[in-house]
Amino acid sequence: MTFSWPAIARDLGSFLPKKSIVSKRQELLVYDCDGLTIDRNCPPLAVIPESTSEVSQILSYCDIHGIPFVARGSGTGLSGGALVEDEALLVVTSRMRRILSVDLPNQTITVQPGVINSWVTRAVSGEGFYYAPDPSSQVVCSIGGNIAENSGGVHCLKYGVTSNHVLGLEVVLPNGKVTNFGGGIAELPELDLRGAFIGSEGTLGIATSITLRLLRAPEHVTVLLADFLSMESAGEAVRQITSEGILPSGMEIMDNFMINAVNDLFGIDEYPSDAEAILLIELDGQLAEVEAGAERAGGICIDVGARTIRRADNEQDRARLWKGRKSAFAAVGQISTKYYVQDGVVPRSTLPKVLSAISKLSKKYQLPVANVFHAGDGNLHPLILYESNVQNVEERVKELGAEILRECINAGGSITGEHGVGADKRCYLDWMFNQADLETMRLIRSSFDPKGLANPGKIFPTPTTCGESSRVKKNFQELKRKNDIDLQIF
Repeated sequence: MTFSWPAIARDLGSFLPKKSIVSKRQELLVYDCDGLTIDRNCPPLAVIPESTSEVSQILSYCDIHGIPFVARGSGTGLSGGALVEDEALLVVTSRMRRILSVDLPNQTITVQPGVINSWVTRAVSGEGFYYAPDPSSQVVCSIGGNIAENSGGVHCLKYGVTSNHVLGLEVVLPNGKVTNFGGGIAELPELDLRGAFIGSEGTLGIATSITLRLLRAPEHVTVLLADFLSMESAGEAVRQITSEGILPSGMEIMDNFMINAVNDLFGIDEYPSDAEAILLIELDGQLAEVEAGAERAGGICIDVGARTIRRADNEQDRARLWKGRKSAFAAVGQISTKYYVQDGVVPRSTLPKVLSAISKLSKKYQLPVANVFHAGDGNLHPLILYESNVQNVEERVKELGAEILRECINAGGSITGEHGVGADKRCYLDWMFNQADLETMRLIRSSFDPKGLANPGKIFPTPTTCGESSRVKKNFQELKRKNDIDLQIF
């Protein structure tokens, strides 16, 4: 369907201020992709509301005129979820940046969707509180985007992902009506529509006010850095630490490629440059608990082959150890003009096998892969590096990414842990779910958005978006049923 975007802009201007409408192509180019830059498409028109009322008016207008819309926060997503593929209005929430209320006696804070993740902790840290979910992009990603993708982060091993810390949502539905899901307490006698909305990737509406759970800052925090001469040893350390009943707040692994990328970025060998893998372990809680856990975790690392253990107890030293992990994606950007990141999940026990398979696939496709991941919950983030001027390279990159996800599925895992499905992984969703599963999901979506206007085309595979890949997937599923999948056959 073709729309007259200049006419739509004029209509929207009747209730939005001029500064809230972006119609010039040179200004719209900033929105042509999200953090996954391999696919780009410039939206025809964008609006930047500042209140729930404005969002409601915008979506009501879209509903009346049958105009599709795509919600966008800070644009840091990594699955193409904020990509405007066809003609649709882009609704940007980045100016909705107010902290609406703070209720420390009940340990909650209510914010608009454009509030940056790290601002939440900054607002309450002086009172001894913090917000647990901490994606690596936390200094730039927005709470609204975290809600859409159900983002995780370093500390999701102990504290869970975004959905574990959201109590209530004010939501503008695709027809423009405003409603509330959840409330100020953890459990309410109602259907958990709050839970359904979190992670729905902008397909059920737009959250305009979010009530978050705050946690008391722990008495003590310690970070251990263990370096290994093999990835298998690092993976075994993770397995043994968790099987011993130790629950770190976070465990992260970086491979040799990533270690040296980070060292090059900072100009110093912050991490041992000859290590095949480093393991970062953070423990928090009461002092005696942390001391006992750190001693046991460090001992396990040494027993399975760690060469050295470095420990940081004060805030400055801890931040220094974490800085490289938090800067991993930026470090890769210094080495390669382009990279493509995946987000598969595997059981912890299969980490060595899957990482070995990724290494073989890297050689097969002749594309370097850097690995950094949330080791505690098996959430892999392989980064495929490439140069865009190489012929057909993007096709090869996507094929390699798909095969990595096949390995994750075959290991009993998932195609995504925290980045969402979006546009990037929708053609792989039926690797995990059968037709009845997908139909149930679509029924939920259509109950919120019967006209299909909210983030159209995302998440679910269709013949239009996935085309011939359906045949490939059927073949893959048949092989999987026969338990006859092996890396060598691809």
